Amino acid sequence: MHILLIEDDLDLGRALQSALKVEGLTSEWLRRAVDAPASVDATMVDCVLLDLSLPDGSGFELLARWRAQGAQVPIILVTARSAVEDRLAGLDGGADDFVVKPFAMAELMSRIRAVLRRSARQASERWAVGELVIEPRRHQVRRGGVALDLSPREFQLLLELAREPGSVVPKGVLAQRLDPLGDPVDFGAIEVHVSNLRRKIGAEWIRTVRGVGYLLQA
Repeated sequence: MHILLIEDDLDLGRALQSALKVEGLTSEWLRRAVDAPASVDATMVDCVLLDLSLPDGSGFELLARWRAQGAQVPIILVTARSAVEDRLAGLDGGADDFVVKPFAMAELMSRIRAVLRRSARQASERWAVGELVIEPRRHQVRRGGVALDLSPREFQLLLELAREPGSVVPKGVLAQRLDPLGDPVDFGAIEVHVSNLRRKIGAEWIRTVRGVGYLLQA
């Protein structure tokens, strides 16, 4: 999963990237509002960590712009502002959570996992899709209680399909999300990974929608 970090403080930015890496999350770190993308969506990032006080603008402005565009990506505000008015403005403005500096890194990581679960419509750290049970943090998956041996890429692919079981995930979206920091994964490589994943979890679990993408049976 990929996190967009917008934070101007050098020490905090480095610490956050290190903590995210330990959690198994990739990240892109920006330090100015002007460098922030014009829009954000689920094909780009899974969650945004947004500082309110940037050297060239306000995080509130970015939040308002993205939500006005209809962005559904979870956004956590990370700020030194502790006034109730600021927290209310952030949450009412569309933020999913609000964390006040200084904070315990473990708490922030827990909050990130919580908003990611909500965005995937899962109530716990175990994602249940039929008899498939996926544990993103532990990189484990079981079918009918039996652990399955998936490669990192196969597990990542399953996780992306499991975010919206019963819905088609286009190949182009998978290509981008499987390697968010690099070039999109080749469609041919995706087909190979899907074939290997079907062999391990059962071919009936993944349906091909010709010319579009793949669907994980709910």
